[in-house]
Order: sequence, then structure tokens, then C-alpha cells
Amino acid sequence: MGWIIKFFTSSIGQKVIMSLTGLFLITFLLVHLIGNLQLFYNDGGQAFNIYSDFMSQNPFIQFISKGLYAFILIHTIQGILLYFKNKKAKTVGYKGGSSSGSWASKNMALLGTLVLFFILIHMGDFWWKIKFDADSIAAVTYAGMDPIKDVYSKVSHTFSQPLFVGAYLLGLIALAFHLAHGFQSAFRTLGLTHKKYTPIIQGVGLVFAILIPLGFALIPLYMYFNQV
Repeated sequence: MGWIIKFFTSSIGQKVIMSLTGLFLITFLLVHLIGNLQLFYNDGGQAFNIYSDFMSQNPFIQFISKGLYAFILIHTIQGILLYFKNKKAKTVGYKGGSSSGSWASKNMALLGTLVLFFILIHMGDFWWKIKFDADSIAAVTYAGMDPIKDVYSKVSHTFSQPLFVGAYLLGLIALAFHLAHGFQSAFRTLGLTHKKYTPIIQGVGLVFAILIPLGFALIPLYMYFNQV
């Protein structure tokens, strides 16, 4: 047991934790986007409300969501620890440091902080109010169903506000840059590199970093311009 603790508290172990939690969060983004695409249905929000109710009532989904919150916290803490450890190591000093690497790779701490603020704002405006502020969410009834929360109207109202839409888009830009480096970095840290497959991983990572934030960005833009 001692070697396990020693490994996961080492620099390499912390990077492995960052990679594994990062890959889990990347998977979550894809699943979350697929669910949110139901906001595009022209049905007054019925499909999205039913989906939201299922997600909030299903025990397995609730179990996974607890893991999600834990992984976000672990990923954040490990990122902060690695940032200060790397910063301290650089002060030991050399004058001719390498300037190689993308802008995203050099600013992962900044991008991660922006993404964290984005998540907190997003969860505060949606998850917290849906979960703990029932009075702020009206109920709606569909044929053959008990009343459920009208989450669609909450989303629609939020995305009718240009300041929130702008903040949401800025957060997604930070997420795109964070993913652009983090996706391929996670595989490299785990030793999943090969001269034949690494370029494919990098290409998939770049496509993912563009399409996933773009998919999320289309939602507030679609809902905002459908109301103005």
C-alpha cells in the first residue's frame, strides 16, 4: 500500500491522476453534449425536460455524477499542485529555457482556472437552482406523466441574456484551448505513444477540441437568436 501512496504523491503519479481524471471529464463532455442537443428540438422543450428528469432521477446517473464532482475537484487540485511544483522547479534556474510548445501548453494553468470559473458559474445557474432551489423552476406536465421540472424554460431564460451568453462563449473558448493540449497530453503521460498512432491521437484531439466546444456554443447562440 505504501508504494501506491508514494507513486500517486510523486510528480509522475500526479500527472497520471491528471490524465485519468481528464480523460473521464472529456468523456463526460461528449455525453453531456449529446444530451443537450435535445434543446434543438422544436417541441417546446418536451424532449429536453424528459431527458433532464431522467438524469436527475436515475440512481446510476446520480452515482456517476458524484464521481464527476470528485474528479473535477481532484483534477483541479492536481493541476494547482503541478503548476506550483513546475514553477518552483524553474526558479532553480537556467537562463536559456526552451521556448518550444504551443501557447495552450504553456498556459494550461490559466486556461484551467478559466474553465473552472466557467463550470462554477454554469453549475450555480443551472445545477444548483435545479437541485436546491425548486421554487425557481416551474413544473410542467406531459401526457401520461407526473409533473416534472421545466428545465427548458430556465435554460431558455438564461440564454436570452447577452451577458451570460457572452460569458458562456468565453468559457468555451478557454475550454477549446485547454482540450487542444490536454487531450493528447493525457495519452502521452499514460505512455500511449507510437510513431504510427500518436499523429492520429493528436488529430482526433484537435477535432474534439474544436467540435465539442463548438457544439456547446451553438446552443446559447441558437436559443438567443430564436428569442430576439
